[in-house]
Order: sequence, then C-alpha cells, then structure tokens
Amino acid sequence: MRSGITYLCGILDIEAYFPVLLFILIGIAVGVVPMALGRLIGPHRPNDQKLSAYECGFEAFEESRMKFDVRYYLVAILFILFDLETAFLFPWGVALRDIGWVGYVSMLIFLLEFVVGFIYIWKKGALDWE
Repeated sequence: MRSGITYLCGILDIEAYFPVLLFILIGIAVGVVPMALGRLIGPHRPNDQKLSAYECGFEAFEESRMKFDVRYYLVAILFILFDLETAFLFPWGVALRDIGWVGYVSMLIFLLEFVVGFIYIWKKGALDWE
C-alpha cells in the first residue's frame, strides 16, 4: 500500500511540473536579485536635480497630468488591431499548401472583413490627424 503523499504525487505527477517551477523561480530571481543588489550596494544620494522631472533635456512646459487628445489613443488602438490582424497572414501563407481551398476561402473572408473594417474607420475619419 502506498503512503498518502506518494499516492498524491503519482496522481498529479508533480515531477513533470518541476521544470516549469524551476523556470518561474529563475525568472523571478533574474528580475528581483539585480534590483535588490542595486538597492543594497549602489549609492543613494538623491538631490534636487536628480529628483526633478526630465523631459527632452529641459523643464516640462505643462502639468505632467495633462489630457491627451482621444484621437491619439484611437490611432494607437487601431494600429495594434491592424498589426495583429496582419500577423495572421504569415502563418496562413506558410501553411497554404496544407490547408487547401477551405483555408484559402476562410482567409479571403477574413481579408474581406479586414478591408471592410479599414474602409469603415477611414470613412469615419478615425485616421485623420488635424
């Protein structure tokens, strides 16, 4: 008869997850240890110039919490969206021979939706910068 821990380890196969746990621990150590060493070993002599706001080599013009135009965020989100959509084209092109006509037609439908979305945001003026 097996003991409780041996039985539990046999069911969950914890040994298979050891490389994942080791990877997580090493990743945390690589991120935390240099910061801790820098804080402990490095000099800590703050002054007014070091603690001042820095913007392009001169003092900031305005309040650091000023509002940005919403179009800035819109263009950034649209860039990310269309960038991710075009990222789907590469694996499709690589696997085109394997996926056959079904994959070809599916990608044509995807590209049609992509173009319709692009035309829609263009007509709405989302890409215009004034």
